Amino acid sequence: MPDEHCEHTDPAQPIPRGKEHFGDGWQHNFAPLEPLDVVGAESFADMLDRMSRASFGGRALGQAADVLYEMVADPDCYVVGTFSGAMTIAKMGLLITDMIDRGLIDAVVSTGALIGHGMVEQSGHTHFRYEPTWSDEELYQAGYDRVYDTLELENNLYAAEDILDDVLEGIGPDEPFGSRELLERIGRYLREHHGGRGILQSAAARGVPVYVPAFTDSEMGLDVFTYNTLRAREGKPGVRFDPMRDVGDFLRRISAAKRLGLFTIGGGVPRNWAQQAGPLAELLHFQTDGATGGLVRFRYAVRICPEPVHWGGLSGCTYSEGVSWGKFVPPAEGGRFAEVLCDATIAWPFLVRAVLERLGRLDPTPEV
Repeated sequence: MPDEHCEHTDPAQPIPRGKEHFGDGWQHNFAPLEPLDVVGAESFADMLDRMSRASFGGRALGQAADVLYEMVADPDCYVVGTFSGAMTIAKMGLLITDMIDRGLIDAVVSTGALIGHGMVEQSGHTHFRYEPTWSDEELYQAGYDRVYDTLELENNLYAAEDILDDVLEGIGPDEPFGSRELLERIGRYLREHHGGRGILQSAAARGVPVYVPAFTDSEMGLDVFTYNTLRAREGKPGVRFDPMRDVGDFLRRISAAKRLGLFTIGGGVPRNWAQQAGPLAELLHFQTDGATGGLVRFRYAVRICPEPVHWGGLSGCTYSEGVSWGKFVPPAEGGRFAEVLCDATIAWPFLVRAVLERLGRLDPTPEV
């Protein structure tokens, strides 16, 4: 039997590490963590700052507050907000409104459903909580459209269609428009006829463009199609919707910015449409021998989305992956990113409130 006290000398076999080589964390410059003292936190901003020195999802949210603050505080940064999911029917519409009114975002890219359900809210109509004792068949017969645990009313959608029809009546058949131009008109209409606060009202008042790249995939798109169909039946010309106008308008705005920031709720078409401006600008640069286009990349980016990366969809795509497409400035060159894998209705309100506190922008919203 081998001697238990014999020194191990076989170089081919690994030996246990020695305690004298163990690090203490400080010597290798690891960032120290701290216990989260919720009683000691004096504000939302203080709470998220403390969470940035905790772990897991809490740390991610705290770090997101840091990056969003840096993005908004940078005077040369043009911030694009992209929003997907049923956030307005989930009663998160005023978050976007506040982000516009208080200077957190300079442009909005959204799904049509989010803007459409927002029009319902912004024109004085109401969404309701779903009661599980009702079957979906009963809801259908009574004109209630279910979105998970919330109800949209068919009557609400017809009211929104009436608003859209009124706006379309003011657009001539020889006036092509994209979603930005149409939504700006709707925003002005809502301010004139309904007042109150809302995404489109604030965007129109403050000159913040709102784009819906998948416009035809929405109630609004269906309403425009219906409007043109009825006009044709009456022997009248319809309106001319041109989505390429949005592409050119958005590219012009972000190309003029010194630095770019991106704030994303969810993912989907709005996120990809905004991010693809980088590859588009590079393609134009190559195809025109440098006459137009160039290197257009986002330096800052924050997203809140529960989708994991391994599903392979754009919603779960990491910013690191986006670097490979030329959409983002690499961290080695100054890129600052934060990704929060969480339901936006939980994390988003705390994030916005905390950053507004840090910026000192909680005073009553100035009228425009």
